[in-house]
Amino acid sequence: MTATAEGITNGTVTGSPSTTPAANPVLRVPPASPAAAAAYFGASLAFHADVSDVAAALAAGGDPGFVVLDSRSTASWDQGHIPGAVHLPTALIPEQAERLLDKSVPVVTYCWGPGCNGGTRAALALAELGFQVKEMLGGFEYWAREGFEFETWQGREGRAADPLTAPVDAEDCGC
Repeated sequence: MTATAEGITNGTVTGSPSTTPAANPVLRVPPASPAAAAAYFGASLAFHADVSDVAAALAAGGDPGFVVLDSRSTASWDQGHIPGAVHLPTALIPEQAERLLDKSVPVVTYCWGPGCNGGTRAALALAELGFQVKEMLGGFEYWAREGFEFETWQGREGRAADPLTAPVDAEDCGC
């Protein structure tokens, strides 16, 4: 192959100084190989569940095949939680998880939202005890923002879906 100002040389993308990887913050670190990307994203799906997928599985009726665990404090739980979720604050997992949960049933953890890693810490604590576990991305914040019904000490509530997090006129985002 021949070197050009904006072309390919020996299989490497080249370009003008303004488009070279060193000048481009997105490509400063090159993308992983397709095989490495497939392994990473496949693993990500093994570790994470989406709010809308959890809601769809719970709404389908019957046994969803997993239990949802809210790892927040009692005050946070009282403020609102996913209907049917088990309440088990992260700090209590080591002493209470085996009494409250069945190790043969996968657990989906959540905490407040993307700015909180409590669901991650709860998932780690459960995995260390031998539970199959996923973390629900978005946490309670995105559950409520996507318009799914939640419970408080006063009963069930719901809010209109935030159009920045959920489609306005569709059942799902199509992804």
